[in-house]
Amino acid sequence: MKKISQNTQGILIALLAVFLFSSKAIIVKLVYQFDVPTIHVLLLRMLFAIPFYIAVLLAKKKEKKEDLEKKHYVWLLLLGIIGYYVASFFDFYGLKYLTASLERIILFVYPTLVVLIGAVFLKTKITKQQIVAIVITYFGVFITFASELQIDHNENLFLGAAFIFISALTYASYLVGSGWLIPKFGTLRFTSLAMIIACSSVFIHYLITDRTSVLNYPKEVYFYGITMAFFCTVLPSYLVSFAIQKLGSSKFAIIGSIGPVFTIALATLVLGENITFVQAIGVVVVIVGVRIVSKKEVK
Repeated sequence: MKKISQNTQGILIALLAVFLFSSKAIIVKLVYQFDVPTIHVLLLRMLFAIPFYIAVLLAKKKEKKEDLEKKHYVWLLLLGIIGYYVASFFDFYGLKYLTASLERIILFVYPTLVVLIGAVFLKTKITKQQIVAIVITYFGVFITFASELQIDHNENLFLGAAFIFISALTYASYLVGSGWLIPKFGTLRFTSLAMIIACSSVFIHYLITDRTSVLNYPKEVYFYGITMAFFCTVLPSYLVSFAIQKLGSSKFAIIGSIGPVFTIALATLVLGENITFVQAIGVVVVIVGVRIVSKKEVK
C-alpha cells in the first residue's frame, strides 16, 4: 500500500480542521434559538472542552522541551487570552446580530490582518502583490456587506460586523505570536496550555459578570455545547497546529480559503439562510484575495 506523503496528510488534516471550525458558527446560532446569553454559550463550550486539554497536557508532561524563560510564559498567557478568549467572545457576540455566512466572510479577513500586523510590529515588508490582495479582499467584504444591508435592515448589523472584525484582529494577533512559541513549547503542549488559559479566562469572566445558573436549559443546549466543545474546538485546535506544522502557515491559509464555502453550505442546509448572487460574488472575491495574500511564502 502506497504511503501517503506528508504534504497530502497536511492537506487532509487542514481540510478537516477548516470544516470543523466552519461549523462552529452554525452551532452557536442553533444555541441562540434557546435564548442562551453569549457568556453562557462560551462557558458551556469551555466547560466541556477543558477536560480534554488537561488530559493531553498531562500526557505530554514528561516530554522534553526547550529551555523556557519567564517571558515565554508571559507571552503564552497573553496569546491564550487574546486568541481563544477575546477572539471567541467577540465572535460569539457578533453572531447575535449577523448571519453565520456573513460572520464567516468578515472573520475570514484574518490572513490580511496577519500581514498588516507583521508589517507594523515585526517590520516585515508588504509586497505590491499583498497590497493588491488586501484591497481585493476588503472589496469582496464590502460587496457582501452592502448586499446584506439591502436585504436585512437590522440596525445592529454594523455593531455585529465590528465585533466580528475585532475577533478576526485578535485571532490574527494570536497566529503571529504562536508561530514563535509553538516550536519552544511543542505543538500539543502549546495548544493545550493556550486553550486552558482561554477556558480559565471565560470562567473568570462568568464569575465576575454573571453567576446565574447554566443548569436549567433544554437538553439540546448541552448536546450542542458538547458538540461545539469537542468537534468545533478541541479537535480542530490540534488539527490546525498539526496542519501548520506539516504545511506551513501560508499554505494552510490557502487551504483555509474554502472555510466560508463550508459555512455558507452548512448555513443553507441547517439554518435555512439564503445567499444572493451579489453576495456569492463577494465571497468569491474575498477567497481570491485571501489566496493571493497567503501565496507569497508557498514554495
